[in-house]
Amino acid sequence: MRVVIQRVSETSVSVDRTLVGQIGQGLMVLLGVEAADTQEDIDWLANKILNLRIFNDTAGVMNSSLVEIDGQLLVISQFTLMASTKKGNRPSYIKAANHTHAIPMYEAFCLKLEEGLGKKIERGVFGADMQVALVNDGPVTIQIDSKNRS
Repeated sequence: MRVVIQRVSETSVSVDRTLVGQIGQGLMVLLGVEAADTQEDIDWLANKILNLRIFNDTAGVMNSSLVEIDGQLLVISQFTLMASTKKGNRPSYIKAANHTHAIPMYEAFCLKLEEGLGKKIERGVFGADMQVALVNDGPVTIQIDSKNRS
C-alpha cells in the first residue's frame, strides 16, 4: 500500500458536484492498493498514520499525532499511486490491485483507521471520478509505502 498524507486545515471530496466527504483539521490520505497487499500492510500503515507526530504541540513543534489532537481523517482511493514510470512516458499500473482485491482492502483500511481513531472517518467513493479540494497546512506532505518499512 502506498499513501500520500497531507496535513490539512480543511479538505473535501466531491463526485459529480456532490459533496461526499469533508473534514476540518486533520489528515487527507490518498491510498493506492497493490495486488500483493495484505492485512499486515493495513495494520502497519494505519498504525503509522494515526501515530505520526506531524501536528504542532503547545510549543509549536511537530510533536503531536492525529490521535493526540483528536483530528479528523479523509481517505480517498487513488490507484495512480501505484504507477511505475521507469519505461517510457506512459505510466504502467500493473502493480495496482484489481477491484476484487482493492475494494475490500480499502474498506478494511478505513475500518482500521476508525478503530484506532475512535470515531468515524470521511471517505471518497472508490473508483469514482472525484474532485478534491484542500488547504494543506504547513505545507506538510508525506509519502509512505508499506513495503518499505525499514
